[in-house]
Amino acid sequence: MTDLVAVWDVALSDGVHKIEFEHGTTSGKRVVYVDGKEEIRKEWMFKLVGKETFCVGAAKTKATINIDAISGFAYEYTLEINGKSLKKYMENRSKTTNTWVLHLDGEDFRVVLEKDTMDVWCNGKKMETAGEFVDDGTETHFNVGNHDCYIKAVSSGKRKEGIIHTLIVDNREIPEILE
Repeated sequence: MTDLVAVWDVALSDGVHKIEFEHGTTSGKRVVYVDGKEEIRKEWMFKLVGKETFCVGAAKTKATINIDAISGFAYEYTLEINGKSLKKYMENRSKTTNTWVLHLDGEDFRVVLEKDTMDVWCNGKKMETAGEFVDDGTETHFNVGNHDCYIKAVSSGKRKEGIIHTLIVDNREIPEILE
């Protein structure tokens, strides 16, 4: 990987994915790696600028690397996820998902709630869940190993804040992380 020019970490529901890009400005070579696995390889490209589009993660999220000349033989590399800049995508994602990291039985688990679908992901796998209405909101139940977990959704009472989601594991509240 002598021509490595850019590396991005992209947090999706099924985990954090590492995207690496090689660009040979003399040979025109372009290589895209996702999580260390080669996704695209093009040798001897005459045109040094352009874009490469590929998929990332279990949901096959669309990603595009844009290659632009900025001056002479200097290039700028930008990553778009679902047609948005990585920064915009991650800002939007923080509004549509909640993420928790927990340590159980000597193992780390990353739990993600997709608020629009109420899908729950744990370490890259979509979980089987059971929803239940309770006095002050809803609970979405699932298991991690032999641990009982649920995500409680309650109204904040404030229109701007909306619904508050809390992960409870073995009757213990887990703090949310911001990605």
